[in-house]
Amino acid sequence: MFRKASEINEKIAWQDMTTGCEIYEPGTSRLTNTGEWRSRTPEWIEEKCKQCLLCVPFCPDSSIPVCDDKREDFDYDHCKGCGICIKVCPFKAIEFKEADT
Repeated sequence: MFRKASEINEKIAWQDMTTGCEIYEPGTSRLTNTGEWRSRTPEWIEEKCKQCLLCVPFCPDSSIPVCDDKREDFDYDHCKGCGICIKVCPFKAIEFKEADT
């Protein structure tokens, strides 16, 4: 039996889950807040940011929103804390801070 991602939650019995918890439909990442996986959190320093947007296409989780051609603060619900954005920012406008425990 193939279940939709929206039908899989913490209340479902393990017998009713798909094999290996596989998801058989596209576009489901918004249903899962994966940001709590990270051990370090990137912090955007708006005063240093020149809005070059170099960080945006490098983010593997699409966690850097852009509105009206301007970068906004991180989408921490989906950011995994990989640090790629920190590496590509030429203005040092992103730094790591330790994640809250």
